[in-house]
This record gives sequence, C-alpha cells and structure tokens, in this order.
Amino acid sequence: MKWLYKNVPITSWLPQYTQLQWKGDLSAGLTVGVVLIPQGLAYAMLAGLPPIYGLYAAIIPPILYVIFGTSRHLMVGPVALDSMLVAAGLGTLAIEGTAEYIQLAILLALCVGLIQLTMGVFRLGFLVNFLSRPIITGFTAAAALIIGFSQLKHLLGIRIDSSNYVYKVIESACQHIEEVNLPTLLLGLAAIVIIKLSKRFRSRVPGPLLAVLFGILVVWGFGLDQVGVRVIGEIPKGIPYFALPEWSSTQVMELLPIAGTIAFISIMESSAIAKGVQFKRNDYRISPNQELIGLGMANIGASLFRTFSVSASFSRTAINEQVGGQTGISAIISAAFITLTLFFLTPYLFYLPHTILASVIIVSVLGLIDPKEWRYLWQSNRTDFWMLLITFVGTLLLGIKEGILIGVGLSIGLVIFQTTRPHMAILGKIPGEIHYKNVNRFDQLEVRNEILIIRFDARLYFANVAYFLDTVEEWMAAKGPELALLIIEADSINDIDSSGVRTLETLVQNTESKGIKLFFANVKGPVRDALKRAGFMEKMGTDKFFYQVQNAVDYYDQKPGDRYLEYATQTNN
Repeated sequence: MKWLYKNVPITSWLPQYTQLQWKGDLSAGLTVGVVLIPQGLAYAMLAGLPPIYGLYAAIIPPILYVIFGTSRHLMVGPVALDSMLVAAGLGTLAIEGTAEYIQLAILLALCVGLIQLTMGVFRLGFLVNFLSRPIITGFTAAAALIIGFSQLKHLLGIRIDSSNYVYKVIESACQHIEEVNLPTLLLGLAAIVIIKLSKRFRSRVPGPLLAVLFGILVVWGFGLDQVGVRVIGEIPKGIPYFALPEWSSTQVMELLPIAGTIAFISIMESSAIAKGVQFKRNDYRISPNQELIGLGMANIGASLFRTFSVSASFSRTAINEQVGGQTGISAIISAAFITLTLFFLTPYLFYLPHTILASVIIVSVLGLIDPKEWRYLWQSNRTDFWMLLITFVGTLLLGIKEGILIGVGLSIGLVIFQTTRPHMAILGKIPGEIHYKNVNRFDQLEVRNEILIIRFDARLYFANVAYFLDTVEEWMAAKGPELALLIIEADSINDIDSSGVRTLETLVQNTESKGIKLFFANVKGPVRDALKRAGFMEKMGTDKFFYQVQNAVDYYDQKPGDRYLEYATQTNN
C-alpha cells in the first residue's frame, strides 16, 4: 500500500475526500475552466497549431498529472512559454499549421514526456539546478518580447515573416505597415484595454473571457469578418481520440534538443509554482522526483491524445488556490468543463478573431517580465545581474534555443568557476580575544609579520587544489623572509580527496624547504579521518594539529594551553 501511495499519490488523499472540499473544488474548477478557454485557444495559436489543440491539451494531461503528481493545486495545461518553444523548435522543420507540423508537435510532446518521466524514475531532478534563477529571468524576459512581437501579424492584420529574431519581425512589420487592417488593430487594442481594466477593477469575470465575448459579438454584429478581420472559423466538435504518434528515428533526433529544453523549462516552472503554493499550506508535501513523473505522464498523455506539450500555469494555479481549490479534483472539473465546451459550445467560437487571441497572449507574456528582479539583482549581486543581461541579450538577438544554450553554459561555467576558485582569507586576531577574522573585512586586527593564517572556505579536491596551492604560496611570498609559521584554519573544509591530500603533502615540502613551520587548526572529524587513512597525519605528526588557531599560536609561542594530541586523536567531530 505504501508503494501505491508513493507512486500514485492520488490514492493517498482521494479516500479522505470530503463534501467541504468538493464545494471549493467545484467553484475553482469552473472558474479555471472559464479562464482556460481563451488561454488554450491563444496558446495553441502561439505554438503554430490550430486553436482547438489548446483545448485538447486541457483535458487528458491535467487528469494524468492529478493522478501521478504531488501538488493538489497545480494546474497543468497549455502555457505561453512552452507554446513559444514549440513554435521556435518546429518552425525550422515544417510550416505552421500543416499536417506535418501538427504531427511533429504531437511527437515532440511524447519526447518531452519521456525525458521528464525518465528523470523522475532515476531521480535526476537535481539536474535542473544548473539553470539559475537569474538565467531563467533573463531568458523569460527575452522570450516574452519574442512572443509579443510574434503576435504583431495577428494584432495588425498583416503578413509578417515568422522569425525567432525580434529585429527581423520588426523589419518585416515595417515593410508591410501600409497594409494594416484598421478594424483588426482597433479590436485588438480594445481587447488589451478590457483585459487590463478587468485586472485593475478585479472583475469577477476573467478579463480574457470578457475580451473573447467582446470580440465575438463585435465581429458577428458588424460583419467584420467581411472586411479583413480573420476569425477562427469552424471548429470540430468532440474530444481527440487515442492514437500512437507517427515517428521516425530522424524526426526524434531532430526533436530531442528542443524536447530537452522544453522539459527542463517546464520542470523549473512547475517546481517553482508548486513550491510557492505548498509553502502556504501544511496538509501535503511536494516530492520533486514524483513531480517529474506527474509532468512526464501528462505530456505522454498529451501526445497519445493528439495535442502538444503542457506545463504548469502560474496564473491558473493562482486562480485555483485563491478561489478555494482544495485538491486535484478542481483540475478534473476544469477538464470536464472543457470537454463540455468541445461538445456544445464550439459553434459559438466561429467569429472569434485572431487579434483577440493575440491580445490575450501579449498581456499574458508581458507579465513574464519582472523589472523588480532586475533591480534586486543589480543592487544585491552584480554577477547574477550580468548573467541575466547576457542571457536576455543573447536570447533576443540569437534566438530562443540559442538563448537557452547560453544560459546553461553560463550557469555551468559559473559553477565551475566558483568551485575552482573558492573564497580564501588571511586572518588576524581580534584585540583582547582569541578569535580570528578576515583582515579584509575587519579593522584593527592584530597581524604578526612572522605568522600567516589562512582560511580556505570549500572542500579541498582536484578541481581547486591548484588555486589553493598557488594562492597560499603567493601570500607566503608576500610575507617575505620574516615568515616563520603558516597556519591553515580548516574549519570550512568539509571534505578532502586524494588530490587534496597530495597538495597538502606538497605544501609540507615547500614550507620545510623554506624553514617555515606548518600547523593546522579546526580540522573537522571527516577530514581528519581521510588524512589518517592516507597516512598524512602520521607523516606530519599529531603535534601539528590544534583545536583552535589560538592554540596553534600559543604552542608556537611556547605558552601552556590545550594539548594537541588529545584533539588529534578524536575523530567524531
């Protein structure tokens, strides 16, 4: 039974489901379903697919996530960023809206799902940590601009060449600016105003839905479809049928890079949203690896029921939690509402104009740009700010896939740089006390010319031993011929490998050749164990290891104090 609770989380909470929870879930599910109609249609169009595929993506995938995911509030379905990545990845392989393009989108969802499922099964969720928050912020801001400009053709009612490069979209728009369809533009701008005002005045009816109703009524009432305003047209009734996606090994190899990108971005988005909601509650816990399985099953289900990849929606999850959603049943109710829409309401969407959907997308993606985060990073961490800016500019100028690669490269590069060049400090004594602090951070510390005390703030292993040794020797040389004692304050060294031990042996040889004594202070138990196993402590002598830096200094000054041998033989600290 424990295995079932762990691997199929719905079995752990569904038997305890109550009538009170049903009331909250019903209200939240219907509200999210209403919001999902315009968003689903818009995001499918953004992905380069017929709008109906956005509603298909809102039926089976969220139900599968509810069964296998651990968040009881996360709303899984079509989202703007994933849709944009789909369009960016498939735009070079097929023409938008064609049968080949749709087939590739369906296969792409399967690839995304299998990647996520595999990562969950093998507990590889930690890999997403290689994309830091600044990188994601920069990429998302650039992607939002790319998405927004990609909708100009629908907002203006003109032909614009599709491109992932903003400057090319702007150039193409300028070339066709005289062809702007004024009714289309005015309708789109009016929709943006409606959505914005609904947020400002906290309308009970979601802004996107108001915009959709407004657009349908205006186009139908004034016959604007006869004067160049493009509408969705006839939408097939019913839900998608089950079918295995068509595929070839060549297609899979072409799709894997974009599938990996979508999978990683989706994981990070979903994890952040799920944890954000879960922090407000104490009745359940998020399992990162099970979340991967839930998302993977949702995307596999999306492919098997002939639609495109899905992820967690921040806006719909927030609505679900705020309106009173209690469990995953709210997502199932939302999916049922979309199913009813597909059976009975599709004729009423005939006059829905593309410019309205473009307006929904533009307003949605503008919310992805977070100026506060930019200001915060500029004030708190300039390194993170420049990483954000480089990713932003790289994505904007080179494209979405290239932007992700830049972000991954920067993240990994920063990890390597920080690991190979950790913080080191020269310590001085606080007057009248036995404590030693960084001379670059504290004033009026006592520093003796014949003693050099160095603290190394990282594990000592193959990646940073060269930097450690070079820095120590550089600081020893700076001390000059007066240097008689070197003390390594090892309190921050949590681990050491064979390369680290060899480096310490080299340091011993270098100090002995110069007639300089070498002591160690605050060496932690696990590190002492490693040094003992390597025979280093026996060669060095246990009289060179001390409790504290002050003990080492007192011993050098031949003052009475705590004995070194008792400390050196303890291995449990």
